[in-house]
Amino acid sequence: MNSPQSSLSSTSAPSVPDTRRTRRRVALSSAAVLALAVPLGVCGTSAQAQADAGAGRLLAAGSGSAFVAGLGMEQWNTQNVAPGVRVSTVTLQNQGSAPFWTVTLEQPVTSKVTLGPARAEVESESWARTTAAQLAAHGFTARVEAVRWPGYSDTPRGLMGYRVRVGEFPSSGAAATELSAITAAGFAAITEWTGYDAQTPADRENIHVAVIARGAFHGTVEATHDGNVAQRATTSSVAAQLGSLVGVNGGFFVTSNADGVQGTQSGLGAYDGQVQSLSSGDRAALVVKNDGKGGYQIANLTSTASVRSGTAAFAVEGVNRVPGIVRDCGRPDATPTTHPEQDVDCYETNDLVQFTPEFAAPLPTGAGTQAVLDASGKVLSVGARGGAVPAGGTVLQGIGTAAAWLNAHAVVGQRLKVNERIVDSTTGCAVRLGPNDSIVSAAPRLLRDGRIAIDAADEGVVDPQDLSFNYQWANARQPRTIAGVDARGDLILVTVDGRLTAGSEGFTLYEEAEFMRSLGAVQALNLDGGGSTAMAVDGRLVNNTSDATGERPVGDTIQVLP
Repeated sequence: MNSPQSSLSSTSAPSVPDTRRTRRRVALSSAAVLALAVPLGVCGTSAQAQADAGAGRLLAAGSGSAFVAGLGMEQWNTQNVAPGVRVSTVTLQNQGSAPFWTVTLEQPVTSKVTLGPARAEVESESWARTTAAQLAAHGFTARVEAVRWPGYSDTPRGLMGYRVRVGEFPSSGAAATELSAITAAGFAAITEWTGYDAQTPADRENIHVAVIARGAFHGTVEATHDGNVAQRATTSSVAAQLGSLVGVNGGFFVTSNADGVQGTQSGLGAYDGQVQSLSSGDRAALVVKNDGKGGYQIANLTSTASVRSGTAAFAVEGVNRVPGIVRDCGRPDATPTTHPEQDVDCYETNDLVQFTPEFAAPLPTGAGTQAVLDASGKVLSVGARGGAVPAGGTVLQGIGTAAAWLNAHAVVGQRLKVNERIVDSTTGCAVRLGPNDSIVSAAPRLLRDGRIAIDAADEGVVDPQDLSFNYQWANARQPRTIAGVDARGDLILVTVDGRLTAGSEGFTLYEEAEFMRSLGAVQALNLDGGGSTAMAVDGRLVNNTSDATGERPVGDTIQVLP
């Protein structure tokens, strides 16, 4: 989700109803949750041994957990889009939940991540009690609420902190009136819908689930940037152009010129076997092998690259991005942090970036040096940055010491060799790409071997030491797009509407994991969400996107093709 980001589109149910009903656990995948989806390209242990070990762990742990308490029997409508491809739609409603609008106080702070001014709505008990007393002195009746940590695998357990709220309002307008009075009294605050709170049961969730059965489906599945990594296009327009059966949005991407080139990925991306962007730290990714015919892998991946001239080499820290700007951070030598941090720009003063033929936009300009290479790697020219990538060729741009290296080693008529390496950080093994392989990355991982394992802090979508940073992104309900793999190797793609589009509130990260487990997924990751969340069936948008301007143009997408 590129920052917590409406026009309504069709939400009519698919035309073929499914009269089967479900309570809490929904088995849209035909597989039992008793075996591990075998990772691809893993070294050191046989695939069968890994599957047996995974099955043993899951049997010991028991089956999945209930998704949302209080939900009754819901009607799923299922459409068989093609042999082996079905899309199911449901609206989950909880009549016992009664969320409302309220005013939440915020504490001005300095972000430990961005080092700039920020606001935090969860703070210490002393701050909460003091703020509530100050509000009372101005005639406002405040309540102090304890907030607990979600069940992430890498953050503290128990109490997160306290927040202060005023009022229970039937509409956002009524809450806004109270907000005006509170801010006029000198307090920092916002209006919020309590249906976004993790501790309040959601009262409505509009969900679409696509299952691509690996054994029964004879088409292809691929991640795609539609031929140009430097453009943005809506999921449904790409799906219509390609004749896609099902399409969903993919990974995180640049949305502002201040952060780089719009449309380029801010994490690892590969299409048709070619790396088109490098990883932002150790983050989750979906690997589609041989257009889906070779199966699917969800793993935490890192990537490195280097350019070599004879015996001299230099690290390449980016592919198809503006030199010096690293969206979502996570690269060596970046400042202020080398750790991945969602929706944060980091910077490098000595930076070497490769541009591929799929970068169909003007090259970045500015200080530094660029070398233009032909398809064989032979240097055609060395000079100032700018222009365009030649057909079939590549361009290297360097700033700082990287520019000096190019000036010393990029010689017209001689060859430079760029090598890339992708590594599964769990196994330590290289992920080798074939010509029909693709990768979409985002964050965080949700399920590992059938168990909820949300490494939110490690993947940089929440910072336990800075509750101003991405608190809403990670801990509140948002529109979400999710990918998972079940024990049979079937691919599961899910969207849930949020931000009250058609009344739907969205999922928290933990609810995503619970829901995917209830479907039978054993591996799952969170893809880009918020206003990017979109699913198209037969080229037509079927979910309600949350941006006021309608469906958002995105970077890459995942398309299921006949």
